[in-house]
Amino acid sequence: MSQRSKVDGQPAYVLHTYPFRETSLIVEVFSRDFGRMAVLARGARRPRAAIRGLMMAFQPLEIGWAGKGEVLTLMKAEWQGGQPLLGGEALFCGYYLNELLVQLLPREDAHPRLFSRYAQILKLLAEEAGREVHEANLRSFEKALLQELGYGLVLVHDSDGAPIIPDAFYTYRIEEGPVRLTGEQEAAQRIRGKSLLDLDAEDFSDARSRLEAKILMRTLIGHYLAGTELETRKIFKDLQEL
Repeated sequence: MSQRSKVDGQPAYVLHTYPFRETSLIVEVFSRDFGRMAVLARGARRPRAAIRGLMMAFQPLEIGWAGKGEVLTLMKAEWQGGQPLLGGEALFCGYYLNELLVQLLPREDAHPRLFSRYAQILKLLAEEAGREVHEANLRSFEKALLQELGYGLVLVHDSDGAPIIPDAFYTYRIEEGPVRLTGEQEAAQRIRGKSLLDLDAEDFSDARSRLEAKILMRTLIGHYLAGTELETRKIFKDLQEL
């Protein structure tokens, strides 16, 4: 960041905040043109600080920062409006997206297409209700995230280059893609060809395709997280057990 000592008018979203000293916050933001950044919001924890109410997740901001090094100083933040508040399960889904970005997205690596997709998914989460709809939005974002990180999924042909057959069964090998299973061949994961094709088309109307897509994406993301367990998944598991 030594060559970008001052930036203004940058669209961004707050991903996460950490207390810093007595009155300030370290804020992880996802910016359109600079990717994931860490900025220092001085005085943001003071009860009457104007900036305090702006450091909320899922709300579109226009921010500016200055300085050098890994953590820059937030100079301004203005709310842009237009994003309904998330609630209930949609709120939980939003936190899951933010945790994925914090854990997987390198700092200072611009992804403007992913930024636009993130903003779009937040609107869909706010406007559309139902677990099935939320799951479809999550799968869509997970797929876009892996694509942006260079881990794009192979879904329309198998590891030998043959077209995916809807009625056939496959196992998905990371870095190779789908491998067709023959007969009752055992595999740690079995997925229908139709489920792969539905995931490629982002058609989640079929319940079995939704389930198999969820299992596949969980396996892939778990691999790229390299053992890091997501807090949102642990919380969701605890809620299900209760």
